[in-house]
Amino acid sequence: MNYLLKIAVLFGLLSASGAQAQDKSFAPPFDFPLTFSGNFGEIRANHFHGGLDFKTGGVSGKPVRALADGYVSRIRVTHGSGYVLHVTYKNGYTTINRHLSAFVGEMARRVEDLQYEKENWEVDITPAPKEYPVHTGQVIALSGNTGYSFGPHLHLDLIEDETGESVDPLPFFKKNVRDHTAPRAQGIMLFPQRGEGVVNGSQKPQSFPLKPKKPVTAWGLIGIGIRAYDHMEGANNRYGVHTVVLEVDSQEVFRSVVDRFSDDENRYINSWTYGQYMKSFIDPGNRLRMLHASNGKRGLVKIDEERPYRFTYTLSDALGNTSKISFTVLGKRMEVKPVQHREKYILHWDKVNILQEPGLHLVIPKGMLYENAYLNYAARADSGDIALTYRLNDTNIPLHSYCDMSIGLRRMPIADTTKYYVAGINRRGKKYYVGGHYEAGQMKVRIRELGTYTVAMDTLPPVLTPVNPKNWGRNGRIVLKAKDKETGIRTYRGVIDGHYALFGKPNSINGNLVCELKHARIAKGKTHRLEMTVTDACGNRTTEFYDFTW
Repeated sequence: MNYLLKIAVLFGLLSASGAQAQDKSFAPPFDFPLTFSGNFGEIRANHFHGGLDFKTGGVSGKPVRALADGYVSRIRVTHGSGYVLHVTYKNGYTTINRHLSAFVGEMARRVEDLQYEKENWEVDITPAPKEYPVHTGQVIALSGNTGYSFGPHLHLDLIEDETGESVDPLPFFKKNVRDHTAPRAQGIMLFPQRGEGVVNGSQKPQSFPLKPKKPVTAWGLIGIGIRAYDHMEGANNRYGVHTVVLEVDSQEVFRSVVDRFSDDENRYINSWTYGQYMKSFIDPGNRLRMLHASNGKRGLVKIDEERPYRFTYTLSDALGNTSKISFTVLGKRMEVKPVQHREKYILHWDKVNILQEPGLHLVIPKGMLYENAYLNYAARADSGDIALTYRLNDTNIPLHSYCDMSIGLRRMPIADTTKYYVAGINRRGKKYYVGGHYEAGQMKVRIRELGTYTVAMDTLPPVLTPVNPKNWGRNGRIVLKAKDKETGIRTYRGVIDGHYALFGKPNSINGNLVCELKHARIAKGKTHRLEMTVTDACGNRTTEFYDFTW
């Protein structure tokens, strides 16, 4: 009996193992060879790339197929991701298909009906699980270039249902992908720790080629970073690196494995990366789980002997292709100067920080900084300005989430307080819209980086420009360009012959407002009148009228 029980248990384990292995495989979303323009975890501004970007031959309209049996769990239209379809599968994963050009069948009709009902291009539908079942290989949508997209492709996120975390989809398509090319390194960067280390006589981060012509010298506590990319056969693109391992004198000190992350981990990329360099050490306020230090120093290296230190990187992609790169840092005793900075402008990563200056109040809760910040603070008063210009730091320091800031107004040229906004100022001195609202002589706003800010005023309405209006009737497609110089377009609404007309921004890069004319909603063979109204973030409004024949 015990023997039979053991056999049964073993068979159950093998079956579970087989099922798990089977779960790690999907049918491809296309019926042509798979190539990618982007992979999971690539370094992007303030976030990791959350999925795979499948190439579609530079065109829209390719049939997108279900990866397994499951059901459509959500249908959305957004300015950021365009047409979006969520599909939940029986193996515990949900895919999010973004930048589509169209939904198919009843889903397409349902979306359009809701858009007209809500009088809004952006809609969100959560169907019941049995409403739209799908089967492996079934066409569920058409690929496209909608939303914030620079070219036709399919962006596919893979979400683990149990945790809600994004996971790397590539291993699920391993049998459909041809790749024998290993990642390649392009450069090294050394990070002497402030007041604790020095590299070539300096305490500033320094980059080096893979084979420096002169010896690299260091003393004290330093961090290492690498700039590297993965590559694939059949594509000229470069991709993020899945696994990075750093060894010093044959002992592992750091490992990063880009295989999953949660939404609240996304902005930790600002701590892990320095431009396109991936740090091989962990800032004290960085809680990114994909980073692992094994030397008790957060991956930092102590150079305290006058001898060569041998560093070796091992780079691997998600399919197991691997390369190595080695270099030497020469330990050389040098003076390490202590940090000298006014305490008032040192922000501590493990404390609540409050910056209080005349006309400025900023609260940074604990957990918003990844390391101590040494502010190069300054305030500037220009004649006639609405408020002082506050340089919190000379280079922007990212915060993990929004923090409350208020700026006092020195003067109010107009009484309408809705026309004031907090503006950021970039390195070129150009202002950009941040937001905020007026309250008791102050502009209150939430910021996610320590940069340069002031208060500005927007009283100029947006400008509408028709794009090839003579072709509207011929093509059955109305196109308008809406621009606002200061705060950007917030709302838009089109009316044709007194009835709501569905305008949208199919591609957020060009920002054109587009209406596809349809017989069922607009009579053909007549002259029609379009009334278009656009409003910016400060409430300035423009309404224009256009006549066209269709």
